[in-house]
Amino acid sequence: MYRQLGLSAEVGAARTLLDGTVTKKSLRPHRHDVLLAVVGVLSGLVMWSLGVYSSSQRTYLPAWAALVPLAVLGAMELLRRSRPSVALTVGTLGVIANEFTVGSLITVLIFTDLMYAAVVYGSPATARRLPISTGLVTVAVTIGFLAWLRTPQALLIGVVTGLVSFAPALTGATLRNHREAAEAARLRAEQTALLAEMDRSQAVAAERARMARELHDMVANHLSAIAIHSTAALSIDRADTSREALGVIRENSVQGLAEMRRLIGLLRDAGAGQEAVALPTLDGLDALLGQARTNGSGSGLDFVLHDDRPPGEGALPAPVDLAAYRIVQESLTNALKHAVAGTVTVRVARADGLLTVAVDSPYGHRTGPRAPGSGAGLIGMRERAELLGGEFSAGRTGGTWRVRATLPAEEKAVEA
Repeated sequence: MYRQLGLSAEVGAARTLLDGTVTKKSLRPHRHDVLLAVVGVLSGLVMWSLGVYSSSQRTYLPAWAALVPLAVLGAMELLRRSRPSVALTVGTLGVIANEFTVGSLITVLIFTDLMYAAVVYGSPATARRLPISTGLVTVAVTIGFLAWLRTPQALLIGVVTGLVSFAPALTGATLRNHREAAEAARLRAEQTALLAEMDRSQAVAAERARMARELHDMVANHLSAIAIHSTAALSIDRADTSREALGVIRENSVQGLAEMRRLIGLLRDAGAGQEAVALPTLDGLDALLGQARTNGSGSGLDFVLHDDRPPGEGALPAPVDLAAYRIVQESLTNALKHAVAGTVTVRVARADGLLTVAVDSPYGHRTGPRAPGSGAGLIGMRERAELLGGEFSAGRTGGTWRVRATLPAEEKAVEA
């Protein structure tokens, strides 16, 4: 999932931090760990040379024996990040061995840091277990020494044990929890920002697709008529034909320019002083078919409208009304481009909460001038129907090319 959201690199680094896993590059000691090791060992050597021991009464081993655990734990400081469990295990053995010598306080302090590092940089399981296990050890040591020595001073042994083991483990667990919470919050914020950007990109893409459909449906009709009649004027060298074609070309040029201006008005900010522009509806089908008759007169096409919608029905939802109009408009444009001479029939019906639009045009081999098609019109009609939850089909049936769209006619259906 993280890789799909584009966060794989950062999430991988976060999981390396939280899970305690490392790469080959991280096996090199961190410069801070090297500094801790050097300072710790040098401090222990200084205190040993000054004769400062944690227990000078242990004389069964020579004094220099205290330097061995010190050196071992100092070396483990180099592994506190890359191998925290190994460092803690060896460090535990080292601090136990330290108790059989004159003892070095620095060795015990280094052990507390190894305990802390094991919780902070170790695996999640280790980080969960160490505070609990060290707490239990502290309690067991306290009770054991109380039962053995039977003096209140035995409590000090338990306190020291807790300070050496339980306190650093608890501190490391607290710090790790804060780090994990901060990292999780950061990742959630990045995911939220990325999802918001994806939503924005999808919204922009959807708006661009809508604008493309609108531009195609508004202008393609006029440009197709211009292309057909200009081709006819060039191929038929008669003055009356050229004059008629130029008239149609001029009319469609003016109407296409008006449609472009209307689209520009829709795209402009309302705050720039642009007035709201009324969107076309099915009530304008008569005018649309009248324009189609003018444009298709030279191709032997006639256009007939059958509006079977019951009178008194409520108004259609605005998106449905516009989509139905555009589907009829594009179907008429395709008929002007490709249909043979004959009658193009447009039927509109409304029943059972559905609006049905069907356009039948004569299909066959056309010998006269025709405008090229790109297929974008059929794609746009299908998109309009599917976006509203409707159905669309287009294809040849015998000698007829039929376009049929079924759209929801109820407001609730469109909103859903």
